[in-house]
Amino acid sequence: MSEKDLKGSLDSLTEGILYIVSTPIGNLEDITLRALRVLKEVDFVCAEDTRKTRILFNHYTIQTPLTSYFEHNEQLKTPGIIQALREGKKVAIVSEAGTPAISDPGYRLISQAIKESIPVIPIPGPSAAITALSISGLPVHRFAFEGFLPAKPGKRKNFIKKISSEDRTLIFYESPYRIIDTIRDLKEILGDRRAVLCREITKLYEEKLYGFLSTILDHIEKKKLKGEITIIVEGKRD
Repeated sequence: MSEKDLKGSLDSLTEGILYIVSTPIGNLEDITLRALRVLKEVDFVCAEDTRKTRILFNHYTIQTPLTSYFEHNEQLKTPGIIQALREGKKVAIVSEAGTPAISDPGYRLISQAIKESIPVIPIPGPSAAITALSISGLPVHRFAFEGFLPAKPGKRKNFIKKISSEDRTLIFYESPYRIIDTIRDLKEILGDRRAVLCREITKLYEEKLYGFLSTILDHIEKKKLKGEITIIVEGKRD
């Protein structure tokens, strides 16, 4: 079935299919030809942020209907989407940016589709975590993606303590509103390890800070950061 999809249009396929479509994390050119085709041919697209997805659709003249699908409505909307898939509809899910279900909505729908033997097809593409890791200059043969750290200070510190002996390269996402506290906690608990902070990666104001946690902290304490942030931290050394 996936071989058919690889070769051409979805029109000849009669069963419902859920496509997990990766979209650009900034630069609109970072999308595959296959992703564009699928987004144009499916019956509708589930989007984490319909306003952001509409920008992409307008840029590539995609007229497929959009429906919102985000953290606070996914439990409510999943049954209806599954029913549409059972009826033979072709459905794509996209996150605000990057790959769905990676610290973004999608897990619930994907899990339910698999339980019901509905085909789930990945349309690979950008991911902020892997993109940042690829330019980090830190070991990439083994790594651990931890997503967003807990927002509350006590829980965040406890979580960092639990992973303090991890020897793989660590990847985190963080909000600009908590980034200073997070870097400070990482330095305090893990020690002054090598690290990279990537901000607004692939976007117009892309910024990369290389060095140690201490030097990155010193920089961001003097400058208010905005936008999407990924942190790569060296694993524990012997």
